[in-house]
Parts: sequence; C-alpha cells; structure tokens
Amino acid sequence: MKTIVVYTSQSGFTRRYAEWIAQAAGADCMDLKEAARADLTAYDAVVFGGSALAGTIRRLGWLRRRAAGLAGRKLIVFCVGASPIDDPGRIEADLSRNLQAPEFQNVQAFYCPGGLDYSRMPVSGRAAMGLLRATLKLKRRKTEDEQKMLAMISSSYDISDRKYIEPILTCLKE
Repeated sequence: MKTIVVYTSQSGFTRRYAEWIAQAAGADCMDLKEAARADLTAYDAVVFGGSALAGTIRRLGWLRRRAAGLAGRKLIVFCVGASPIDDPGRIEADLSRNLQAPEFQNVQAFYCPGGLDYSRMPVSGRAAMGLLRATLKLKRRKTEDEQKMLAMISSSYDISDRKYIEPILTCLKE
C-alpha cells in the first residue's frame, strides 16, 4: 500500500511522530506546505498529523477540502498534544468532535502525547501559555487537575514515545 504522511508542526512534536510513522510504514513524509503541491491521488493511504490545541486539530481543514478527491483511500488523522493520555474518554470526544463533517465518515483518528517546547513555540503560543500559568497561579482553590496542569506547563517537557504510533501502524495494515 503506497502511503503518505502529511503533517504540520509548530514545535517539532508532530513532525517527530510523522517521521516515526513514515519510517515504520515505509511511507513518504511531507510537511503540509510541500504536500499542498503533491498529487495525493497517487497514494492508497493518506495519514494527516496536526497539533491538538484546545480540543481542535490544527489545519484539519486542509484534509477536509481534499477528502472528496481521496474517496476510496484509507484516511487516518493523528494529533499531537501536550496532555498525557490520562483521560481517554475526553480525548476520544475531542477527536470525534473534530471529525463530524460528512467527508470524515470513514476516517480513523488517534492521539499521541507530545509535550511543550517553549524555545520552539511561537510568541503567540508562549503568551497564551504564560496567561494560563498566571491564571492558575492566582487561583486560590485549585483542583488536583489544575495543580497537575500548573506543574506540567511551568517548563518545557517531552512525553512523546514511539509506542503511541503502534495503533496507527495497525490501522494502516488493516
């Protein structure tokens, strides 16, 4: 099966997962900008990866606009976020909410935990995270989840792991 992995990445975590998937599957791998000019109809399977931000998958509209022209091909979406997989129900709900459009009817979706890299994050992202940290610090009665979140976002971290691509690889083989 001829496969392409297309990704968009701001701080490198989604790119890392895309490269891992492409290497393991023997697939081509392209940044979204490069793939915008590629003939995707030459592929039997298209894997799209974007970062997860506030319950949405970044640049998923790119795949939505091309989905009709990719009918009959295997379409897989993966997103990479800063959250660990400690609440699978919430993650599944977020993924399904992103894929409600009719053109995503047969798309399989997966979540891969990545991390935060403040040194590679755009200024707008650092500002947003700074505001979130400040808000959480000022809150007097933090829940346990808020305390965990504050501890996690206080510095850069990396929780990515190759084991999270296994379900994607299994889906490609089916």
